[in-house]
Amino acid sequence: MPETEIQRLLEKWMEILRIKNNWDVKLDLRSDLSFPKTGDIKIDCDDRKAILILNQAGPNWGNPEETICHELLHLKMYPLDQFTESMITSTFEDGTAASNLAYTNFFLNLEITVEELTKCFLAAFGEDKTLSFSRCESKKSFEELFEGLNNLG
Repeated sequence: MPETEIQRLLEKWMEILRIKNNWDVKLDLRSDLSFPKTGDIKIDCDDRKAILILNQAGPNWGNPEETICHELLHLKMYPLDQFTESMITSTFEDGTAASNLAYTNFFLNLEITVEELTKCFLAAFGEDKTLSFSRCESKKSFEELFEGLNNLG
């Protein structure tokens, strides 16, 4: 997909998510096999600027509109993200089992929430409503999970 089309989609989603007049967002379009992600966002809250990274060589490249929406939703949720992270660091001693459990659960649930919101917004406003299933493709099938286990029946 041409960079002009990706930029247009970024502008569209900044408008839908009410980011456009509140943040300056720069697109960093890459095709980098060494970068392990398809999308990421770097945020400077104090200056209300962000860099949205899209990696066309990323493992889940397929629908850039989905990735743009997902990363911008991380920007929308960033204040909650930072508040929760500060609650974890002020409540638990760094490196303890409790701290690790809190961080793991927080980030897992944050990602689940952002992904669910992405699906909702894409269904309602997406030009390409196709969801990426590449993460599923790398997972074991239901049958593979039980290979080698003894039959208890």
